[in-house]
Amino acid sequence: MDIALIAQTVAIYALPVLFAITLHEAAHGYVARHFGDPTAWQLGRVTLNPAKHIDPLGTIAMPLLLYFATAGAFLFGYAKPVPVNFGRLRHPRRDMIWVALAGPASNLLQAALWLLLLYVLLASGVSERFWLEMCRAGFIVNLVMFAFNLFPLPPLDGGRIVVGLLPARQADAFSRIEPYGFFIVLALVVTGIVGNLWLRPLMGVTGHAIEWLLTPLRLLLL
Repeated sequence: MDIALIAQTVAIYALPVLFAITLHEAAHGYVARHFGDPTAWQLGRVTLNPAKHIDPLGTIAMPLLLYFATAGAFLFGYAKPVPVNFGRLRHPRRDMIWVALAGPASNLLQAALWLLLLYVLLASGVSERFWLEMCRAGFIVNLVMFAFNLFPLPPLDGGRIVVGLLPARQADAFSRIEPYGFFIVLALVVTGIVGNLWLRPLMGVTGHAIEWLLTPLRLLLL
């Protein structure tokens, strides 16, 4: 295994990943506060300080271990979830949806901004591979976070959106999956079901949509 290549890959992805998880979690807390739950705000989690959102095991140890163990073929990780007391929201079932959507929406916006930055760098004549690859990494990382977190199973954001949309009785039954949701999602990831049937199709559609929306700017710049 090429240690120099691994170090370069980590350096390219480090900043995009830190931005992606920090803004994702802070967005959840900010929107929760907007709709009446100040829990995350009071705990100092509505912040752009990455240290507040990094989980030593899920954000650092697990991805690195999987990267080395699978030669980069499989990665999985998670950030420290922002605490949200849904009972304190003014309209819990409706507002839960907006709180859940906030994180993936922040990643969608970041994906577009990283791609736009790539166009700006290319138009400016920047040819340094490191910076161009970082922009591409930022685009991909945020597409992954956007699509993965929308998977419709608690405790992922997509699962919370489903709970908010279902009738009360069905929502209560579905939400009982949450204590086991992480292990179910992990099993679905390992078996390739999430990647093949959800992640790649949604990332493809979303990526093409962002590229299409930025086409006028790309033509103007390049």
